[in-house]
Amino acid sequence: MNKPISPACERNQEPILQILKDFITHEDRRLLEVGSGTGQHAVYFAPHFPQLEWHPTDVAGKLKGIKLWMHEAQIPNILPPVRLEIGKDDFPKLKFDVVFTANTFHIMHWKEGKSFIKLLGHRLREGSRAIFYGPFKYEGAFTSPSNEAFDRQLKEGDPQSGIRSFEDINNAMIKNGFELVQDIDMPANNQMLIFSRLKFVSERS
Repeated sequence: MNKPISPACERNQEPILQILKDFITHEDRRLLEVGSGTGQHAVYFAPHFPQLEWHPTDVAGKLKGIKLWMHEAQIPNILPPVRLEIGKDDFPKLKFDVVFTANTFHIMHWKEGKSFIKLLGHRLREGSRAIFYGPFKYEGAFTSPSNEAFDRQLKEGDPQSGIRSFEDINNAMIKNGFELVQDIDMPANNQMLIFSRLKFVSERS
């Protein structure tokens, strides 16, 4: 098996890295990457944050490709990838300072997206960050004709997939204890949404 290669990762990894450098601190110790895909992002980003354990995850069928990238790169702060299927699996039982995911919300069904956000609310604590990269709609409108065409293409393959509404994401994050720190315009009509976990309050309080 040859290493899987994503041209999109090659195009977006440097712009994403520059934003991660602004929101990952020297005090952070663990990052969970949800939907690591080919593994290219982990291999590209992790060396820039040597203090950070980078934990790649994805569905079972993606893990072999991620391992091929890791085996070749031999980067010491990337941990072996583990299966994480949203709606079925919990996060690894560790304290994570940052959760990062790229180009996953439009692949997941919205039910799964809400399950993912609930997991973030249950598992992250005050000051932890959740960082989402990808295309989003605003007030029901696409940010470009190319995103609208991409949404049609996604729905042809799976009617329950598609570009998500920023407002739906933001409202679900607020409901689960987060606040939006920044919404950053990225190349190719994408966004970086940075959320911070507010002080944890138990359901009984």
